[in-house]
Amino acid sequence: MEIIPAIDLLDSACVRLHQGDYEKVTRFSEDPVAQALSWQKQGATRLHLVDLDGAKSGEPVNDSCVRAITSALNIPVQLGGGVRTLERAEELLAYGLEQVILGTVAIEQPQLVKQLAQRNPGRIIVGIDAKNGKVATRGWISQSEVNATDLATDFNAAGIAAIISTDIATDGTLEGPNLESLRAMASASSVPVIASGGVGCMADLLSLLALEPYGVSGVIVGRALYDGKVDLKEAIRAIGDGRLQDPPSSKPLFA
Repeated sequence: MEIIPAIDLLDSACVRLHQGDYEKVTRFSEDPVAQALSWQKQGATRLHLVDLDGAKSGEPVNDSCVRAITSALNIPVQLGGGVRTLERAEELLAYGLEQVILGTVAIEQPQLVKQLAQRNPGRIIVGIDAKNGKVATRGWISQSEVNATDLATDFNAAGIAAIISTDIATDGTLEGPNLESLRAMASASSVPVIASGGVGCMADLLSLLALEPYGVSGVIVGRALYDGKVDLKEAIRAIGDGRLQDPPSSKPLFA
């Protein structure tokens, strides 16, 4: 399972939101390039970027920062947030990004996502952000009535590279991932699923190992790294070793 550190960009700074609330912002670094290089130095094999300004407004506010990060790193970088047109997606790919993530447009214009996947094999990821099982869009400001697992199923034959499944209720809380919803998402999807939201300690990461047989191939970690609750080097080593056959958990994996 790949551990992917996250950098969320807001006004060109590294921040984290609490449950997607733009009014609850914690700033961690004013130098995203230095932060990205730090994660790479600690052993990250991939970096996850989120353009929070783009997600909210659809405008390319942080492009210079994105270009600087991709130029500085020699590991793959994926980005989501405000990618809502074919032209914008391919513009970002031209910046040196390995993959772009489409969320809002996946529910509003699914054919566009499928077209992009055909034009850019292996470089399109669908981001499904959900609360209580329903998909949220436009920087989590709008709530739909579409079931997250139904949306995943719609893209099974589209040729996308992966699905990033974010549970909004746990994102930024450090209270643990929603294992039940992740299992449901992975069971519905024929492509790899990357978990996002809630990781607060090493035990949370190890608990995700039980979901690998269902298709959960990676996990995005943000606040826990910035708060020092998870050490990236140690986490990569622990997951890579697979030394715990029965990951610890304070509650049953699934109801």
